[in-house]
Amino acid sequence: MKFAVIVFPGSNCDVDMYHAIKDELGEEVEYVWHDATDLSRFDGILLPGGFSYGDYLRSGAIARFANVMKEVVKAANEGKPVLGVCNGFQILLEAGLLPGAMRRNQNLKFMCRPVKLRVENNETMFSSLYEKDELITVPIAHGEGNYYCDEETLEKLKENKQIVFTYESNPNGSLLDIAGIVNERGNVLGMMPHPERAVNELLGSADGLTLFKSIVKSWREAHVTNA
Repeated sequence: MKFAVIVFPGSNCDVDMYHAIKDELGEEVEYVWHDATDLSRFDGILLPGGFSYGDYLRSGAIARFANVMKEVVKAANEGKPVLGVCNGFQILLEAGLLPGAMRRNQNLKFMCRPVKLRVENNETMFSSLYEKDELITVPIAHGEGNYYCDEETLEKLKENKQIVFTYESNPNGSLLDIAGIVNERGNVLGMMPHPERAVNELLGSADGLTLFKSIVKSWREAHVTNA
């Protein structure tokens, strides 16, 4: 499987993501600059964390208009797995690939520490190798991770089982403790915690690696089925 790590001016978790895929997962991966106009050769798209365009206006608001985002939307519409982590999640929200918005953390402070996540839905291409209700350790590093949506959207998220990860102890005020959601089709995941920083016990946890393994498993099953 071949992954693209999208790099925006201000991305700072792109190297972490690249390392997770190449060195820990053992799959192909390339950095792709924000002005790229073709992602067709990639099987999966990864939007890393950081501060794209300095987080001016609001997080992800400028990156949403980068040339590459047309291709990210195209990949999502084709059913390819698209993962946005932290700033990547914010960009997916701004691009309309996921519902809702991000607000400042409730305490108005940047937070960087390991947290416990609960796997609410293990029936997605991103979570199939986890157990339902499994608690995993993944670090956060954000100042605007307070997920919000209106009541109608929230009901749809619950009804469609789009809430994939929740915080065991809410660090940022996020609605319903939401840490990660998928689109209705189930191939676009946005999450604030950083699975790419939890891919080896030397980092404090290897729980995040299971997410990437789940993506590869789902892709290979679909590839074999369609072959």
